[in-house]
Amino acid sequence: MIKAYYKSPDHTFNLIHGDTFELLPQFDFKFDMIFADPPYFLSSGGISVQSGKVVCVDKGDWDKTLSREDVNAFNLKWLSLCREKLKDNGTIWISGTYHNIFSVANCLAQLGYKILNVITWAKTNPPPNISCRYFTYSTEFIIWARKLAKVPHYYNYELMKLINGGTQMTDVWRLPAIAPWEKTCTKHPTQKPLGLLSRIIMASTEPRAWILDPFAGSSTTGIAANLLGRRFLGIEQEEEFVKISKARREEIERLETFASFRRKIPDIVKAEETQTNLFECRESEPMVRLPFLEDTILP
Repeated sequence: MIKAYYKSPDHTFNLIHGDTFELLPQFDFKFDMIFADPPYFLSSGGISVQSGKVVCVDKGDWDKTLSREDVNAFNLKWLSLCREKLKDNGTIWISGTYHNIFSVANCLAQLGYKILNVITWAKTNPPPNISCRYFTYSTEFIIWARKLAKVPHYYNYELMKLINGGTQMTDVWRLPAIAPWEKTCTKHPTQKPLGLLSRIIMASTEPRAWILDPFAGSSTTGIAANLLGRRFLGIEQEEEFVKISKARREEIERLETFASFRRKIPDIVKAEETQTNLFECRESEPMVRLPFLEDTILP
């Protein structure tokens, strides 16, 4: 059995410190949804602007530029492991830029996933392009795919339509990058905004669903999942980042912080206007042991 780095008091947030390639094969459990923000392999000495200052954008050794063959092998390996951990009607979301997303799409097709959509996340507050030689980079892509071609997936169409003002939501999402209130426990270098993960989770899961993030980072996936009454397992190999994840989850143990975060996410506010039973934010049922963590209990 795998020992958890951290478990929230209500056991809805579980974090493992280690290599996802080594840990995923060690347990047999099927998740409703997976969100993955894998390395984009961008760290090659580039620069950008943050808070008005020119900074190096290297993320760490885990993001160092690889050959095309190595990138493909990496993506094929982790996507194969994740497919084994999805329920037959489960879906997976993968974020990326042009540096890695085409490799991801090819690997998904090779492994038998069915691609449902490719979301374009158009950032409303992108950093400027300081070279003035290219268009400003302002988008990322998020592939949504299901495990099996012929097994229907869950999609909360009516909720997405409601959030979009009564019309069908398109595959272009205009959302800001992370806000200052999301960085109170320090910022992860590739941290995604809670608004983005909240929309993804509301669109493709029901309350109490189990969500896996194999590259958890600072666990935005887990924080969003818990704000929405879903349950989370994250795997992260960098000790610095699991410490941030733990601090972030402890932060929302304070009920006033929990409520404040929910009020700051527009999609949640809109959803609660008409779907008051959409979220189950606290567990109350009897517990049984999880199959993949020592001394952990599961509702």
